[in-house]
Amino acid sequence: MQRGLVILGSTGSIGTQALEVAEWLGDSVRVVGLAAGSNIGLLETQVRRWAPRMVGVADEGAARALRERLGGMPVEVVSGDCAAERVASCPEADLVLSAVVGIAGLKPTLAAIRHGKTIALANKETLVAAGKLVTDEAARHGASIVPVDSEHSAIFQCLGGRRMSEVKRLILTASGGPFRTLPAGELERVRPDEALCHPTWSMGAKITIDSGTLMNKALELIEARWLFGVDPDRIDVVVHPQSIVHSMVELIDGSILAQLGAPDMRLPIQYALTYPGRAAGHARTLDVASLGALTFEPPDVARFPALRLGYEAVRAGGTMPCVLSAANEEAVRMFLAGRIGFCDIPALVEDAMASHDPVDARSPEEVLAADRWARLRVARRVAGRGGHARG
Repeated sequence: MQRGLVILGSTGSIGTQALEVAEWLGDSVRVVGLAAGSNIGLLETQVRRWAPRMVGVADEGAARALRERLGGMPVEVVSGDCAAERVASCPEADLVLSAVVGIAGLKPTLAAIRHGKTIALANKETLVAAGKLVTDEAARHGASIVPVDSEHSAIFQCLGGRRMSEVKRLILTASGGPFRTLPAGELERVRPDEALCHPTWSMGAKITIDSGTLMNKALELIEARWLFGVDPDRIDVVVHPQSIVHSMVELIDGSILAQLGAPDMRLPIQYALTYPGRAAGHARTLDVASLGALTFEPPDVARFPALRLGYEAVRAGGTMPCVLSAANEEAVRMFLAGRIGFCDIPALVEDAMASHDPVDARSPEEVLAADRWARLRVARRVAGRGGHARG
């Protein structure tokens, strides 16, 4: 049976790989909608290849330029703040891949859920910022959420529909990022170009920086809490530099199930697009005989405090995880722009959390208000110190 696919964030790292996977899957998938930011050159190429029914572009000027480029093609180009939401609600869509970076993914993901779509979720911030709101809406509208993150996909596959009463704990693996063995004193001098060089994965800029600070694991443990309905005290993180074991599940009898694969995002993307079935793989296969040693070690939360902040945020609940995520997103943006140092990122997040009184958010607007507050807090702290968060 052919499935109608919408990709939100089609010009990003996950989006482009998803289209590659769709090409591999052939007639089993039809791309019916695409949404992107302002990279209309790549988006035009995607539209001409896939001829979707609807395309969303947030920027009005970019949308006008795209309409002119596409000429008489029978494609509806929608624009504005609600463009991605309209594409996510496309009637022909059965499956919506949410790969928009940051909190911008919240409203379009909710729109897809409210139309009963299956969500292939690659946007961490949606569940981090609004986990209860999103999961409650999914239950209300009968929408399924299939994780795309390699770690959550691994856990999803290991669980295989198993009752959570049989599960003792979830074990998220972390590569440790490019600075796993760097002395603490040298972290202060890390440059953006160094932080963007990940040892095992090829990813977008924001998630690559998050991997370097271990904030990626902080976000993932919060996401896992909502995806699988487990208490954060039953979620552990272990550093696995080879990035071969993507995560594990320990059962109550002591058995540990693990999912292994090459560090290639096309594998979890394809699983999400074909679930509950499987298809011949497009991702590179794993030569087990040539792997050598697979090593595991505890994370160093003294050098990388972001993981500690993740546990603190999820235990505080309410809007605290949203503040963690938003403050981090703003701090990462400033680090990439050269305005703050690498170690300032978790410091700014901790400052925002310490200044926030969490509340239970009952609407997207309340979530977005907490998000705006955190970003403004970070901006003011940096501005108040002459462009530096510390000192």
